[in-house]
Amino acid sequence: MFVDECVIKVAAGDGGRGCISFRREKYEPWGGPNGGDGGGGGDVVLLGNDDTNNLVDYKYTPHRKGERGEHGLGSDQNGRGGKPCILKMPLGTIVTDEHTGKIVAEILEDGQRVVLCKGGNGGWGNIHFKTSVNRAPKRANPGQPGESGVFRLVLKSIADVGLVGFPNAGKSSLTNKITRARPKTAAYPFTTLHPQIGVIEYPDDKKGPRRLLLADVPGLIEGANENRGLGHRFLRHIERCALLVFMVDMAGVDDRDPRDDYAHLVKELKLYDKALMTKPRLVAANKMDLPAAQAWLTKFKRRHKVDVVEVSCLTGDGLEELKKQLLKRVTALRKREKMSPVAPA
Repeated sequence: MFVDECVIKVAAGDGGRGCISFRREKYEPWGGPNGGDGGGGGDVVLLGNDDTNNLVDYKYTPHRKGERGEHGLGSDQNGRGGKPCILKMPLGTIVTDEHTGKIVAEILEDGQRVVLCKGGNGGWGNIHFKTSVNRAPKRANPGQPGESGVFRLVLKSIADVGLVGFPNAGKSSLTNKITRARPKTAAYPFTTLHPQIGVIEYPDDKKGPRRLLLADVPGLIEGANENRGLGHRFLRHIERCALLVFMVDMAGVDDRDPRDDYAHLVKELKLYDKALMTKPRLVAANKMDLPAAQAWLTKFKRRHKVDVVEVSCLTGDGLEELKKQLLKRVTALRKREKMSPVAPA
């Protein structure tokens, strides 16, 4: 099951209370206080994990809590600190405070650690309250409560290439052919019910083995930006992609016009987020093995001035060229991002 949005309720552990204790030894009737401090409560920590790809673990177990700190002990023994509650997050997760609406964390890197709720401090034992006047203090502090809160987790997948298209355009077939992902493929629409993240491998590249991440978004329909169909829920997964690939059925199957299909896709993305219009795009003209495809492609190029790669997911023609174009373009885009000057704060 794929879950890309959920609400969790978390609480860090409370601190342990300090101990009231006195040294009792032979020939030491006034041994003095020796109560130790309580241990600190365990934090709630977000941990970026590249091996996690969705939020299903938090959909059905949304309540998480850090361990309470151990209470202080006699003989100057401090309590053990509580174990932290580690929440493994898929890369691209945005964490928002449910009450204030403020973004409190964004997990973008593997191994990234963010303390979401801090554990309470342990209380002081009575050893800290000894004075020249009060040699036998019967006082200790309670542990402080840990922080808590309700947070919304929203996953925006981090991928190099975002693949969009109408149902039955061949997106799942393409993902099957050029990546290791295995989405369901069938001769009916909406076979893909949630985003698929696939890895495109380049083992023989001159600069050594390389790879790209491909996000296959479920088929869009007209009106997707108004919550129609399936794709509207998952458009967020292409917001971070460097390159958008529009999968277009160039054979005109079912009396569809490829020119209109592309125009509608662009419109839906623009209505969802105008920022997507600034992203570089590439059209993968699918089903070029069918007789009518070449004529439709000629009409398409007259109307739309966009780069096109001709492919056939059935025969495999053009797929290697598409992979080369994806690597070339994404590499150039990432290089340009690194060279871009940082805007002043």
